Amino acid sequence: MAIITPQLLKSLFTGYKTNFQKGLGMAEPQYNQIATTVPSSTASNTYGWLGQWPGFREWIGDRVIKSMEAHGYQIFNKQFESSVGVKRTDIEDDNLGIYSPMFEEMGRATTAFPDELTFPLLANGFISLCYDGQNFFDEDHPVNSQVDGQGTDQSVSNIIKDPNYKGPTWYVMDTTRAIKPIIFQERKKPKFVAMTKEEDESVFMRGEYRYGVDLRCNVGFSFWQMAIAVQAEFSTDSLWEAKTKMSEYKADGGRPLNLNPNLIVAPAGLEKKITQTLNRELIQDGNTTVSNELKGAFKTLISRRL
Repeated sequence: MAIITPQLLKSLFTGYKTNFQKGLGMAEPQYNQIATTVPSSTASNTYGWLGQWPGFREWIGDRVIKSMEAHGYQIFNKQFESSVGVKRTDIEDDNLGIYSPMFEEMGRATTAFPDELTFPLLANGFISLCYDGQNFFDEDHPVNSQVDGQGTDQSVSNIIKDPNYKGPTWYVMDTTRAIKPIIFQERKKPKFVAMTKEEDESVFMRGEYRYGVDLRCNVGFSFWQMAIAVQAEFSTDSLWEAKTKMSEYKADGGRPLNLNPNLIVAPAGLEKKITQTLNRELIQDGNTTVSNELKGAFKTLISRRL
């Protein structure tokens, strides 16, 4: 029977942390393809700058200072944890190998966790507000066409919908800019910790040593103009429609945003159709066979979390 000493507990912590670190490299997260990581140093971040698209004008007279519009869009950080309890009797009986895979899985889950926040948020974009007070995917985003900012807002949609379509929603995005359609806000990076002192309540009362990881973060939306939700059959026609729609978006004042979608985000059920459609050299246009002009024009991200 093993004698539990501070040296043994320190050795166990080192070993389990090594298992945890090994698990960190097992996952290949996808969130960073559609989300920009923004550091946070407080309980929440306010993104007033989301109301502005920086641009240039001819410098005549004084500079025209564009103050950030106070939309008041906030992302509040949340705290998350994952823990494993190791029984004192397992340590005494040298029955510790059963825990190594658990700590490796904890590491894998830590790397993949941002995906668990990011893709469900995207799917809930029809019922989740963004900076302009509308749902992220909405048919009535207000855009002011007047140069001086005065006048009536126009309603602009970032949804393409076929009322007869019964399949899953897929998305077209421009992820080439400094900020992507989703914000991953990071307050505290994952930290591996332990409760192994004899005076710890769990050790004294239940003979259990606790190991775990905790972090603080959250997700939110950035510019709605950078993403279009498509509820229509995937085809080159619907893809052209989304591409054209996004290219026509303008900032307040009528300045073209010059967006160019480059990424298709879709659930696993559409993977085969998307792959076959985009890889074809030739497609049918009515009764005529023509070159597939969209071949190689888009990257594809297939998420099992949508």
